Amino acid sequence: QVQLVESGGGLVQPGGSLRLSCAASGSIFRMYAMGWYRQAPGKQRELVAVITSSGSTNYADSVKGRFTISRDNAKNTVYLQMNSLRLEDTALYSCNANARSSPLVSATDYWGQGTQVTVSS
Repeated sequence: QVQLVESGGGLVQPGGSLRLSCAASGSIFRMYAMGWYRQAPGKQRELVAVITSSGSTNYADSVKGRFTISRDNAKNTVYLQMNSLRLEDTALYSCNANARSSPLVSATDYWGQGTQVTVSS
């Protein structure tokens, strides 16, 4: 099994910045795409950003130019640098990883518990 632990959330004023981290541990044979999703109260979960194992990235239109996703393959860790935060960025941010825990199984999606980001003045 693969465990994901997020950190870095908190309370920030509009225009501020936060950096989220998500470290994967456990039985990891191969790590594929890693990404961040968010869910605001009363809304569906949405993709924020995703990064492949080779470094290709994709962003939600609402965060392009403000958020940057990166990863450290040696540490099985993915980061989300969030700048120019807005009130509407307030949500529970969850880490997702597509990985294989052994060469005998196919890839599976794993999720972290989430870290709360609150943007408020």
